[in-house]
Amino acid sequence: MRDRKFCVDIGGVDLKNPVMTASGTFGYGREFDELIDLNQLGGIIVKGLSLLPSPGNPPPRIIETPCGMLNAIGLENIGIEAFVNEKLSFLKNFSTPIFINIYGKTVDEYADLASRIDELDDVAGLEVNISCPNVKAGGIAFGVGCDAAAEVVESVRKRTSKPLMVKLSPNVTDIVEIAKSVEGAGADSISLINTITGMMIDIAKRRPVLANITGGLSGPAIKPVALRMVWQVAREVKIPVIGIGGIMNAEDAIAFLIAGATAVQVGTANFVNPRATIDIIEGIDSFMAKENLDQVGDLIGSIRI
Repeated sequence: MRDRKFCVDIGGVDLKNPVMTASGTFGYGREFDELIDLNQLGGIIVKGLSLLPSPGNPPPRIIETPCGMLNAIGLENIGIEAFVNEKLSFLKNFSTPIFINIYGKTVDEYADLASRIDELDDVAGLEVNISCPNVKAGGIAFGVGCDAAAEVVESVRKRTSKPLMVKLSPNVTDIVEIAKSVEGAGADSISLINTITGMMIDIAKRRPVLANITGGLSGPAIKPVALRMVWQVAREVKIPVIGIGGIMNAEDAIAFLIAGATAVQVGTANFVNPRATIDIIEGIDSFMAKENLDQVGDLIGSIRI
């Protein structure tokens, strides 16, 4: 949809509508090309990339859970150079803004990735995943502490002029403080939430189901937590917030917009219904018509307390 009433601005990137794909659930875009019209999407966020290719974790690494999915893929990816050489040319064919999700084991790796991506004219922006192990801090994720989160964002900000979206972990004590720290460090927008750490046990074998023991919980089960965190953060920061977590249909997406999100990302729903993003865009359109709303902005932050 190209009607200006659906357009939103995400940290300097103009989206034709507020529905994006969540990293790790949409491959590199081509995987869905025969299933939906990629030009209809507000934005595409590709599978998380590292400096070098990564095989991820050993299987089993994904399992369905009540109202959701538990995964320990381990950020398997082809690496930034293979993406540029093999995947980016396909994405250039579409009018939809492309965001590259990046992660690193050290601050320097994040910075080097940002510098490499800064050279790519066809990339609209970066999503910085700070829910990754910080090797120098004993395996603690960068995103669980204000100082570490800010350090990553500052390092990336120095190496690129592209808009920065920072993806926050929900596995923290105070999500608002983390959000403020990355805003102060130079983030142009914030996406939340990433998955919630969980595990499953095979009671017959008395062993964890996942080879990695723990994994990330996503899907409808985490929606109330995600919605609460988006509402909390949107009230406290001045930059756009992108809502993620259990968005399966238009009603879910609209709830996030009402809570204060400027846009949403659709993740686990893509595995259940490959057309989920398109259905959600059409559902928002129908809701706005029913409510006689002229702009999608009339929904954003319209919660009544």
